[in-house]
Amino acid sequence: MFRFRVGSIPVEVHPSHLLVSAIIAYTSMRAAQNGWPFAQVAGAPALGQASAMGVFVLSWMLIVFVSVLVHELGHALASRLFGYRPSIALVWLGGHTLPTDTPGPLPWKRDVVITVAGPLFGLMLGVVSLVGYLFLSGGSPALDFFLRTFAGANFIWAIFNMLPVLPLDGGRLVNTLSTRIFGPRRGMVVSQGLALLVCVAVVGYSLSTGWLFAGIFFAMYGYQAFRMLTEALGSSSSGTLSSGALENPLAQKLREGKFALDSGRMDDARRLGAQVLEGGDALTAELASHAHHLLGWVALKEGQGRQALDHFSQVQGLQVEPHAVAASFSLVGDDARALDWWKQAWQTSSDRTVMHEYAGTLIRLGRAPEALKLPGVEPAAAYSCAERVLFIRGAYSEAAAVGEAALEHAPSASIAYDAACAHARARNVTDAMRMLRRASELGFRDAAYAASDSDLTALHGQPAFEEWLTELRQSVAS
Repeated sequence: MFRFRVGSIPVEVHPSHLLVSAIIAYTSMRAAQNGWPFAQVAGAPALGQASAMGVFVLSWMLIVFVSVLVHELGHALASRLFGYRPSIALVWLGGHTLPTDTPGPLPWKRDVVITVAGPLFGLMLGVVSLVGYLFLSGGSPALDFFLRTFAGANFIWAIFNMLPVLPLDGGRLVNTLSTRIFGPRRGMVVSQGLALLVCVAVVGYSLSTGWLFAGIFFAMYGYQAFRMLTEALGSSSSGTLSSGALENPLAQKLREGKFALDSGRMDDARRLGAQVLEGGDALTAELASHAHHLLGWVALKEGQGRQALDHFSQVQGLQVEPHAVAASFSLVGDDARALDWWKQAWQTSSDRTVMHEYAGTLIRLGRAPEALKLPGVEPAAAYSCAERVLFIRGAYSEAAAVGEAALEHAPSASIAYDAACAHARARNVTDAMRMLRRASELGFRDAAYAASDSDLTALHGQPAFEEWLTELRQSVAS
């Protein structure tokens, strides 16, 4: 991640944004083989072709970066007109702009203006690029490429971005206007029903044309729309907002936070959950409970057991999943209390992952024979669950001991390597090297990964470690 400012507006660029733009460039490469920069190196040696590929990918990354930044600046500058202090984050295919000092939801008219400003700025960039291309084409192949691609990319993105699907701007507009016209509950049904139909159509089109990149994103968006639709249609129950809560303007932030959690975007989920809790007069006890439930799961996924328990303890009228409570107690080192919760979670769900976490807790409590007698238990999985929690807690020596015990039941290169990492974290160089050699005996070959693994930092510069890396590289080369 790197940061900079455009005037007074802070901008964050996440690695995921650069990755997605590189993927877009790679998928566009075949169609561009006869244009710039490939035409300039036609007939050149392989090195020249490779250079052209590099230039093409970097050019596309620049085009995506500038286009998304201009789009988000539209949102940001419109926010400034209303007196807000926005910040921009470029993430994945797009980005998001936050008016950071708004304690509650935006008034709907301002929301519409700020939302429309982004696509409008993108269209303006597309029009300027097209006009430039019409007047300047033929002068420079590189300039032609940039102007033509800027125009095409911004026009196409404007069309996709205005589809009535959250989190796209079109989805936000339709959701805002439909809830304004039909009321919060019926408006949510209308907007998310339409979003689900559009997602199904786009996924179907993507599968038929082989455009899988768009299909993956719209499958995710469709899942979000389905969940929000079922929430709007369903009655109040565990995990579902009541009809009254659905009419609260903060409910949209909560839904977006849940989707961010499901998508693995922990920073976004935490930010949205916190914004719900800062909702002022609009915050109800039910929404606060759902926000604490969301933030508890965020803390849990980040290995923060104490924070998870703090949030879960503030959930009222909503069931907290037994395995979430169990995992929280495990992370804080209270395996005695975690055990009953894991057992309850396993008995009510029959989930094999939960069962192995239950077995791992038994192992950490010194009851390994009992753990290995559970029906269908896999010793390697059970020991892995036991070792991982100890490692997260920082009990590295205990984690290493569990890892070595796991090798007796399931000789595995990954288990031996994890035990070595635990020994290294505990500053036990001799045993760490013993486990690394055991890992290579069992088939570990990734010297580059081991050399850059922060868990093995304590071994850097150790002659035995450098010798092991050299032997590993030689074995791979031969």
